[in-house]
Amino acid sequence: MGWVLLSGALPVALLLLLLSAGIEDVRTREIANWKNAAIALLAPLWWLAIGLPLWPGVALRIGVALAVFALFCVAFHFGQMGGGDVKLIGALALWLQPIAVLQMLMLMSLAGGVLTLVMLADHHFRKSQRTLEIPYGVAIAIAGLAALREPLLNQFA
Repeated sequence: MGWVLLSGALPVALLLLLLSAGIEDVRTREIANWKNAAIALLAPLWWLAIGLPLWPGVALRIGVALAVFALFCVAFHFGQMGGGDVKLIGALALWLQPIAVLQMLMLMSLAGGVLTLVMLADHHFRKSQRTLEIPYGVAIAIAGLAALREPLLNQFA
């Protein structure tokens, strides 16, 4: 009974953390480390709640998350992405099956592209001289929620 309750509460916690991260990124252009840490640290509880085996399930998720994190660290190194965004992507990857991580990354790219175009247009029309910073946490949260929808909700079917 406890794991059933946990398997229902954890997706809600993740949803709230993702929404909070997206909102915070819009407001401050930062994502708090505690939110990223909470997402990462709740993933093992999720694995237990859904009965994910250590091998290959948990090992594969950790490996994919590390690979995704490393890839986006390169983007951070070149100034293309913020550190909070990189940590959020890596933490979120811990929750997803490898194919869902790819789906998340594709949707994140599309949502990020749309967000960038909207913000560029706004920047242009306001004739702003400030450096444009894209709150990419919004795109990550949207893509994460979309990618999570399927595996999280279908566990109850």
